[in-house]
Amino acid sequence: MFGYYLRLGIKSISRHPALSFLMMLAVGLGIGVSMTLFSLHYTMSADPIPEKSDQLFAVTLDAWDPEDSYRGNTQGLPPWELTYRDATALLESDIPTRQIAMHKSYFTLNMDASEIKPFMVTTRQTTKDFFEMFNVPFLYGSAWDSATDESLEQVVVLSKATNEKVFGGVDSVGKTIRLNTHDFRVLGVLDTWEPKIKYYDVNNGAIDESEDLFMPFALSAALELPFGGNTNCWKQEEIVGHQGMLNSECIFIQYWAELTSAQQKSEYQAFIDSYANEQKKLGRFERPINNRLDDVVSWIEINEVVPSDLTIMVGLAFLFMAVCLFNAVGLLLARFLAKSPVIALRRAVGASKRAIFSQHLVEVGLIGLGGGLIGIVLAVFGLMGLSTLIEDIDHVARFSWSLGAIAIGLSLGATLLAGLYPTWRICRVQPSSQLKTQ
Repeated sequence: MFGYYLRLGIKSISRHPALSFLMMLAVGLGIGVSMTLFSLHYTMSADPIPEKSDQLFAVTLDAWDPEDSYRGNTQGLPPWELTYRDATALLESDIPTRQIAMHKSYFTLNMDASEIKPFMVTTRQTTKDFFEMFNVPFLYGSAWDSATDESLEQVVVLSKATNEKVFGGVDSVGKTIRLNTHDFRVLGVLDTWEPKIKYYDVNNGAIDESEDLFMPFALSAALELPFGGNTNCWKQEEIVGHQGMLNSECIFIQYWAELTSAQQKSEYQAFIDSYANEQKKLGRFERPINNRLDDVVSWIEINEVVPSDLTIMVGLAFLFMAVCLFNAVGLLLARFLAKSPVIALRRAVGASKRAIFSQHLVEVGLIGLGGGLIGIVLAVFGLMGLSTLIEDIDHVARFSWSLGAIAIGLSLGATLLAGLYPTWRICRVQPSSQLKTQ
């Protein structure tokens, strides 16, 4: 019977194409607006590394101003970054399975005797565990090891995009690039790696694309390489030169530890608390002990990667969809009631209320399906428009097949729910009253 009802629904829609399209458009407009904003919210709030997000912890120590909390926050949270001296001290621990200290920087990449003009690159200076910790794939070569760190060898790992720009995408392992005034040997090239949220450094642009290249953290001090990104200082102190910055109380280092068991996490928490107490004896860490280990999902929530305004806008978008559905209900009701004589005749020749109800509910479903497809098209164009208007969100503002399935399901479900009343009303038509008027 479903096939029969489906044919009746298609014929009914084709007999009134303008009105049918208007109803689909009303549903599609609501779906398009709500899914545009929902897709942004969904992408930004989703777990960026679900396979191990509960094992990766952002490490924070409260070494801030004893007279004022960090950024005046009322939640009692420690600063989101560490000082260089604290980060290097924590690296001495052998408790974590993996651990990294890192910071952002910028260089001018220059290729001698090349047609490529010098250009600015974003760099992440990090320790060797970065790539394994965050499941970063390699296309060519590999990351550096402990021996490379100790020897202070000047090596880099290029992103796939940078390798394509500089070397045309070929295997560039062993080749040399110049960053500012220093030459670096290419040790590896990453494969495609585009985390939707740059969760490992949310303080320097959570929705920014990943860095252009990566280099050993130890080179920062050895070569006096520049610092970049978010830097905050609270103490009045004279900072002279690169070494002065490394010894200062300024925070600019992001620190992560991979802890694979509850016992390991407990031991590491005890370790950082013990370190903080030692620093207290040296006159530092004047605030109460408040060291934290926050996993990836908690870290994203703490740093409010998903703006509260976006959450509010998603709610308003779904209210707008409800208004669109309400208008569609009115059109459906008018359309179904106009068919009362036909329904009365079908009832008179033996059609049951259940058959009438099922037939019209299938027709409502077809309208919901059409509205969902229109909504997907509008959402795709909406995300493209947002990518044009707002910088650096093109890798976040993307519509996926899973979101398309959600849009179709939402459209069908909402339209069927909204169509229950018009369908119920048409089933209550009395055949005798309609037949007498004909």
